[in-house]
Amino acid sequence: MPRIIIVEDDIYLREELIHTFQKAKYDAIGLSEFENVEDHLMKQKPDLVILDVNLPGKTGYELCKSLKVKSSFPILILTARDTLSDELTALGLGADDFLTKPCHPDRLLARTERLLQTYGKMRSILQIGAVSLDTDTYKLVFLDKVLILSETEGKIMKLLMEQFPSAVEKSELFRNVWGTEEFVDENILQVNMSRLRKNLSDFGMDGIIRNIRGKGYVLEVDGL
Repeated sequence: MPRIIIVEDDIYLREELIHTFQKAKYDAIGLSEFENVEDHLMKQKPDLVILDVNLPGKTGYELCKSLKVKSSFPILILTARDTLSDELTALGLGADDFLTKPCHPDRLLARTERLLQTYGKMRSILQIGAVSLDTDTYKLVFLDKVLILSETEGKIMKLLMEQFPSAVEKSELFRNVWGTEEFVDENILQVNMSRLRKNLSDFGMDGIIRNIRGKGYVLEVDGL
């Protein structure tokens, strides 16, 4: 069931939107606190965010711009602002769609379904907190920075993220990265793991990969 988070400070409209989505069989929740909105959304891992523009603190435009750098979920701007410049501003900041209030529920649901279908066909994105990895291109995004990993490093990072918070055994890394456990020198894994760790450290993600003696490796993202 797709998860939809509604960022709207009008309590009555927020509850109306939640009801509309829940009636259509979506898992819909609304934010009632507007401090640290970005952190909350990243932790919730929504399939879609419905975002108002006029919010306490950061505007919807500012949030949209910031979230699009950090995340991979679609954002639909729903606002009372109805000028062409408002729409162009939202789309220019990365919003995936723009609707004005009041909006007919059927139109909102149709646009929602289209966005979810579109993103469902997109490249696979793995995300843990503020860290995301495009498994097609091995583009790693952390906060507002981008790092392109080599194919080997990307495969290692992909497996660690897929199995987070569990550890990945060395034998599993051999099978998934090199295709076999046989005839693979363990030094190859150590060299590539050291290179990946150095690149991640230079990227601001020092210590994210921890070695578990005799077992394998695990991601630690609490400090990021």
